[in-house]
Amino acid sequence: MMNNYLVATIHPWNITEFEQYSKKIQGNWQLISQPEQLTLEFLSDFNPDYIFFPHWSWIVPNNILSKYTCVCFHMTDLPYGRGGSPLQNLIIKGHTETKISALKMTSSLDAGPVYTKHDLSLKGSALEIFHLAAKVIHKMITEIISTAPIPKEQTGKITHFKRRTPAQSEIPRNLSNKQLYDFIRMLDAPSYPKAFIKRDSQLLEFSQASIENGIVSAKVTIKNTLE
Repeated sequence: MMNNYLVATIHPWNITEFEQYSKKIQGNWQLISQPEQLTLEFLSDFNPDYIFFPHWSWIVPNNILSKYTCVCFHMTDLPYGRGGSPLQNLIIKGHTETKISALKMTSSLDAGPVYTKHDLSLKGSALEIFHLAAKVIHKMITEIISTAPIPKEQTGKITHFKRRTPAQSEIPRNLSNKQLYDFIRMLDAPSYPKAFIKRDSQLLEFSQASIENGIVSAKVTIKNTLE
């Protein structure tokens, strides 16, 4: 009898990777991309051995967590950096690399035992990092299915990140050019509020940043806030 695997994700880069490993790893695979699809009725019919949540944006109900093995992926070396906006918080704090932690989901956010951790570079735009992370998660899912590791409780000092708000995408004053480059790139992905500056009735949004010889270049989109 083949095992059943469910993947719940909303972003195209994770869906692209799903299409790859679901063809390579033996088993029955299902993908869902909307929270209303994740119901006990559906899960009871499909009966997944694992439910994987790469970059899922909704709280999973406790009645699902208690009945099924749910695995999520967090972009920090847990227990460091529990909480929201891990990519942006890591870059603001000056990190150039991190680990993705695959952990068993519990009712406490990012506090469950860890199956495995893999390295992740924080170079490039947020979108480029998310694409790379999707490939790393592909490897981690393959590893978990093939080895069935027993997750281990987190150890070490617990630190928390706060989820960033859209208003925090406004570019602060007096940044160095390197800090400005990092600020623009860490927000440069679909569905993220772009780094911006307000000027009278204009909103200037910045993307596609690069830095060379200390000079920052970026694409600027100008919107009229009165329209």
